[in-house]
Amino acid sequence: MATRTASPTPAPELPEELLAVLKRMRLPYLRNAAPEVLATARAQRWDPAEVLRVLIAEEIRGRDEATRRMRRKAAGLPAGKTFDSWREADSSIPPGTQTGLATLEWVGRAENLAIAGPSGTGKTHFIEALAHKVIDAGMRVSWFTLETLTAAIGKAAVDGSIAKTVARITRAELIVIDDIGMLPAGQAAGEAFYRVVDAAYERRSIAVTSNLHPSGFDTIMPKTLATATVDRLLHHAHVVLTEGTSLRLTEATAGRGVVPLE
Repeated sequence: MATRTASPTPAPELPEELLAVLKRMRLPYLRNAAPEVLATARAQRWDPAEVLRVLIAEEIRGRDEATRRMRRKAAGLPAGKTFDSWREADSSIPPGTQTGLATLEWVGRAENLAIAGPSGTGKTHFIEALAHKVIDAGMRVSWFTLETLTAAIGKAAVDGSIAKTVARITRAELIVIDDIGMLPAGQAAGEAFYRVVDAAYERRSIAVTSNLHPSGFDTIMPKTLATATVDRLLHHAHVVLTEGTSLRLTEATAGRGVVPLE
């Protein structure tokens, strides 16, 4: 099958009538690629079916990229950290566990993930890298801290739209609740956390990070709510414990990541 190569001469403009049809059909990526593709096809004498295949593939590629950009923006991921900047060897998470979680099979099975350990041991970075992979795999992510989740549910309580808000959150295949336990949590936080975990139970994956093991969540929120929430959270869950000193503190102490004053 022929492959697409750069046209040796500037690609001619498409006829206005064809442009109008492509605009009406809402095929912007095909429209942008068409002049170069048609010029190359003419020079290399492509089969008409190959021209059609390449043009449709360009539209699909463009739409997929636009969808990923939209889903990244909607997810509210905090720092843009991916596996490109992840240092596997520096993590206390066993390499086999890292590899297994990165396959995302657990997300396909609607299983949960809890990563607990001291601050600065890479919990949020690893979860965010997984979240980017989930989006790249064509799925959706909802990212919260416990505080932002509580605020979202609290706002919905004012106008009576809690059920609608929870339904919107749990449309995502992966729901992340980051840094549980860093700040005190009360009744409202416990209720918000429970509502989302209960709605997602056995339907969607939830990933949480915390400086506390989930069994200790009853020290930061009402015991009854914590018990019911953790029961559902851990029923189908992978629990990963990190250890060691803060990677951020280690880098700062060594002078890495420190920006000198001008």
